[in-house]
Parts: sequence; C-alpha cells; structure tokens
Amino acid sequence: MGEETTSLGSIHISPEAVATIAYHATLQSYGVVGLAPKNLAEGLAHTITREPTRGVSVRYDGEKIDIDIFIIVEYGTRIASVATSVANTVRFNVEKALGLRVNSIDVHVAGLRVSNDD
Repeated sequence: MGEETTSLGSIHISPEAVATIAYHATLQSYGVVGLAPKNLAEGLAHTITREPTRGVSVRYDGEKIDIDIFIIVEYGTRIASVATSVANTVRFNVEKALGLRVNSIDVHVAGLRVSNDD
C-alpha cells in the first residue's frame, strides 16, 4: 500500500495495518458497541479466528485510501452523530499514524444493540 524509500531502506504499509488502526479508533468512538462483519463469509471466518480487522474494509489504489466501516450502534444514541464521530475519529487516527491523506470513509450502521442497565 503506502511505500516510502529512505536511505536505510523502504517502508511498506499494508491495508491490514490501516484496517487495524481504523478498527481500534472505531471502538473508542462514543456510541459504538462493536463492529459487524462485512458479509456472511467474514462472519464465519471471524468465529474461527480473532482477526482485528473485522468490520473494516480498506482500498488503496496508489493515490487515495478509501475505508468502509460496519458498526453496531448503542440503542438510544443519535445514529448520524455516532457515524460522523466515527468517520472523524478514524480519519484523524489514520492520517496521524501514516501521514497519508484519507480520501473517503463510509460508515455503515449494521445494527443496534440495547445494553442492560442492571
């Protein structure tokens, strides 16, 4: 993905590394209960392995980074506010960590979850 050459060698950044950064930034956002699998195959694969990029898809075409995030939102929170907060948090953390500009972040709300007040 991202590639930079220095006097000591070259640096390569994989899309999985970007997805991991986005995953952890998403979980720190207010109103997010968890991430949802992108599709059925990913859901089955996640039950077998604990992959830290679940619910995050990263595309890089050499110039721009596009990120899709599939979240589960806490019932009772404003969905639009949570989605905007997630997009801003992920954009900030990815750009800060990599020094590369993020072109777009699409937040897909896959479900709502009611937490127990017990």
